[in-house]
Amino acid sequence: MEHSVFLDVLSSLQKLFVGYIPAAVLGSFIGYLISINGTVYQLLKRIFQIPHSIPPIALLPIALIIFKEGEAAAVVVIFSGTLWSMIVNTAIGMRHFYRQNNNFRAAIFHIFHALKVGIWVAWFTVIATEMLIGPKGLGLLAWDAYKAGNTNYIIQSILYIGVIGSLLDQFLDFTGYLLAQIVSEGKKSA
Repeated sequence: MEHSVFLDVLSSLQKLFVGYIPAAVLGSFIGYLISINGTVYQLLKRIFQIPHSIPPIALLPIALIIFKEGEAAAVVVIFSGTLWSMIVNTAIGMRHFYRQNNNFRAAIFHIFHALKVGIWVAWFTVIATEMLIGPKGLGLLAWDAYKAGNTNYIIQSILYIGVIGSLLDQFLDFTGYLLAQIVSEGKKSA
């Protein structure tokens, strides 16, 4: 296990970022557009809640049929799950921003909450797709350890998954905090 852990971590992170980053950007933009008009927001929030309610991993069989290749299918599923999460959570956050008289700190809080929910959905989906179809990554590492009956490797894999997930969450928390401080300082000096 030890010799391949680094490559498995890289493989998992690659799938995560290739699926998550474009979905976070596009989802934030669409969520922002939806939030501008209250009526559009009320209508589309309910419509977008439908795909948002489908667990991303449920889309894997369709993605495999369409893309034929596991890696591409996994990235599309990660992208899709993150996209709907970002759209819904960004739209909700921006509506709070408007209701609080364009409070930028509130907007930053809600946008980063959306990013954190999105990264959680993406990370969960990465691990689940790897367990189901591999071909490498931390999810497959945990699953192979289970099939080999190696409890120590299962626990190690889970610890890697947990530490990486926690670091991603803390990174977003810290970045959001810094942006909120910059906005506060900017308002004081204005």
